[in-house]
This record gives sequence, C-alpha cells and structure tokens, in this order.
Amino acid sequence: MKLIVADDSRLVRGIVDKIVTALGFEALHAANGKETLDILENGGISLVLLDWNMPVLNGMDVIKKMRSDDRFKNIPVLMVSTESEEDRIQQVLTAGAQGYLPKPFTPGQLTEAIGRVLPDNSRP
Repeated sequence: MKLIVADDSRLVRGIVDKIVTALGFEALHAANGKETLDILENGGISLVLLDWNMPVLNGMDVIKKMRSDDRFKNIPVLMVSTESEEDRIQQVLTAGAQGYLPKPFTPGQLTEAIGRVLPDNSRP
C-alpha cells in the first residue's frame, strides 16, 4: 500500500518514512505540493500525509486541487503541520482533509492518526 509523505523537510520525511514503513506502507516522498500532485498522477496512492507550509504549492492548495479532481477526491489526506490554531485546523478539515496531526508528534500519535483516517479494510 502506497502513501505520499509530503513535507519540505527531508528530516521530517525520513522520520515519517521509518514509522509508516514499519506499519507496512510504501512511502513515496514529495518535497513540495507540485511533487505531491505529480506522484498522484501515477496512481495507486492510498493516503497522503501532507504538510501545510511547503514551497511551490502549499498543503491547502494540494487539498483543494485533490478535492476538485475526480481521480483524487476520495484519497484520504492527513495534514501533519506546525499550524496549530483551531481555526487553521478547521480550515483544513473544511477543505477536505480527513484528519490533522500537529507537529511535533510521536510515532504512536502518527500511527493513531493514520488509523483514524484510513478505513479498516484499506490498511496494510
């Protein structure tokens, strides 16, 4: 099962990669929003872990583009970001993300958040 780890920080991508690989996912990395959309074009993605603050296209732009495209509108999105104000979180959820996880997080918190946004039958 493939997911996208979209974050402009190589360190964060590496940390998330280790956690999700241990859960049985194959992680594809994107350093910005455009790379995220490019990876989606190839198909086969079951989940997007998305940072808000990225270059080229930010996470909110990616969610809006995903939700307006029939090919991607049903792919779950978990926003993982340092943005922690309640109104910002609500913006993300209203735009179409299934969940939100503030940074910093523990491996357990990421695992629980993924479990909340992915249906039981679509986990590795």
